[in-house]
Amino acid sequence: MTTLSLEQELNPWEAQAARFDFAAQKLNLDDGLWKILRYPTREIIVHIPVAMDDGRMEVFTGFRVQHSIARGPAKGGVRYSPDVTLDEVRALASWMTWKCAVVNIPFGGAKGGIIVDPKKTQHVRTRKAHAPLHRRAD
Repeated sequence: MTTLSLEQELNPWEAQAARFDFAAQKLNLDDGLWKILRYPTREIIVHIPVAMDDGRMEVFTGFRVQHSIARGPAKGGVRYSPDVTLDEVRALASWMTWKCAVVNIPFGGAKGGIIVDPKKTQHVRTRKAHAPLHRRAD
């Protein structure tokens, strides 16, 4: 396995991709299949306006990544964090793909993320920000 730089190791997507490439090489995975499985099937970025209780408008950025739908509909929750990134959501979606495949669950992998601090935002408002990520069925 190629040694990753500290910057690559700290980036969840790059760290996941390096591990996938290593496993694909060990399995002699077909190049075409490697290209399909290495990258997400779909990614969306949304900017969600939410009216807060005090009358202010806040706009939250959200991500939804479907890594694979080859085994069935994409499965994965939503991460709420002020530090969530698209690369983190990509990595989590791909790991969900592998977890479902390993235990033979007929689902693909997906994940969502919203850049918000849930400790500083009311639960109801956070749920309103969550809704646009699920309007379009995985």
